[in-house]
Amino acid sequence: MIAHHVLFWLKADTTEEQKVAFRKSLETLEQIEVVKTFHLGTPAPIERAVVDITYTFSLLLLFEDMAGHDIYQVHPLHKAFLDEFKIYFEKVIIYDAN
Repeated sequence: MIAHHVLFWLKADTTEEQKVAFRKSLETLEQIEVVKTFHLGTPAPIERAVVDITYTFSLLLLFEDMAGHDIYQVHPLHKAFLDEFKIYFEKVIIYDAN
């Protein structure tokens, strides 16, 4: 199993309408056949020193194996998301774990 966790910080001037469109585009990634588990969220209201709540969106995908991860990276839906919405990224951090 490969866990692919992406944290997005959107630019400060991103409008609510743009955030809604960003989220809807992220939701399309669940349709990619190699995605076994999909979770999209925003920071939970947890106030602890070790919890980072500064990001805008969290995307967690689980793949069966590295081959699934690699297929996802070049999938047309993933590429379409990046092509349209990377302009809104202030910062992105990705954690991949097996």
